[in-house]
Parts: sequence; C-alpha cells; structure tokens
Amino acid sequence: MKYLLQDLKVRINDKIYIKDPESSALGKRIIESSIVMIHEMGFESFTFKKLGEKIGSNESSIYRYFENKHMLLLYLTSWYWGWLEYQLVFATNSISNTEEKLKKAIEIITRSVKEDSSFSHINEILLNKIVINEYSKSYLTKEVDEENKEGYFSIYKRLVTRIKDMIVEFNNIYPYPSSLSSTVIEGALHQHFLKEHFQSLTDCNQKITPTKYFTDLVFNSIR
Repeated sequence: MKYLLQDLKVRINDKIYIKDPESSALGKRIIESSIVMIHEMGFESFTFKKLGEKIGSNESSIYRYFENKHMLLLYLTSWYWGWLEYQLVFATNSISNTEEKLKKAIEIITRSVKEDSSFSHINEILLNKIVINEYSKSYLTKEVDEENKEGYFSIYKRLVTRIKDMIVEFNNIYPYPSSLSSTVIEGALHQHFLKEHFQSLTDCNQKITPTKYFTDLVFNSIR
C-alpha cells in the first residue's frame, strides 16, 4: 500500500480552486503553510495576508489559487477525505469476508492518523486535527446547498456511500445504512474532539479508542 500511495494524486473538484496548487512549487507551499497556520491559530484567525507573510509571497498571489479562505478550507478537507478514501479502498479491496471488510473500514475511518511520507508538503496529522476542529465550518454556511450542487462535497459523500455499501453487504435488510455510515464518519471526528478537550463527555481514552467504540456500535446495530 505504501508504494501504491507514492503515485497517488487526490483529485479535487476543479471548481474549488482557481489554479491547481499541486501544479507549482508556490501552490504546494500555500497548502503546506496553510495547514500549519490553521492548526496553530484556528480558521477564524487565519488570513491570506498572514499566509503571504509566512511564505514570503504577495497576498495577491494566493488569490490566484483560491477565491477566499473558505474555498481553501474546502480544498484541504476534500483532500483529506480523498486521501482517507484511497486508504480505505487499498486496505479493503482484497478482503472477501464482509464482516472483516467492514471492521477494517471502521478502523481506517476512526483511528488516529499517522503522517504519510508519500506527500512531503502535507502533514496529515495536522490536517486530521484541522478536520476534527474545523470541518463543520466548511458546510455550516448559507451557501451549502449551492456548493453541494456544484459537487464540492462529492468526495466526502462518496466515502459515506462506500461505508454504507459495506453495511448493506453485511446485512442487506438493515434499514438505516446511510445514517449509520455518516454517523460513524462524523462521530469519529466528534469522539476524537471530546477525547482531546472534554474527557468527561466520552468513554474514549488511552485504552478505549474511537475504533473500539464504533466497531461495537455498528455491529450491535446491524447483527
């Protein structure tokens, strides 16, 4: 899997960006530094002006890649879901047993992220933290319906569908496969957030992982 991922290019909806940041050294610096800065200061405090100062480039040069920071956040979160989807596909493709396949999928969706050396300009650990803390800001907007029509959330929706299909393969009479799938993906983010910030509101800790919790939840629901 490691070697397969070395040639991976996560394909993002080209309506999200003006110029593909993967196409130039400056674009890759924009992505690399924005991840670090959003993680450090939060999305609200992050600006293109601060990013330009960080990378030693004019603020206007960043606008040649992204219309605004909301579109940049959509790009980063879309990249994350696409990267996660590739891991899911590679790890489960050869598993024929439906139970083991679903367990592996839950593990990949809910586990703590490790950095992937295949992408030198993207720190997946920090990006995961951004998704945990900031992902809801990409869709809790007045424009969400229009952006959905434009396909901005297609990778995330495709990931939900993949898990849903595995649930159906295991038990095709379970009536709520889409709801359960989206609950696992969104819930994993929430449990990691609670584990980090509100320990009294979750049973997840150093011994009980979100993976263990969601595996139990899913299979107790669908057996």
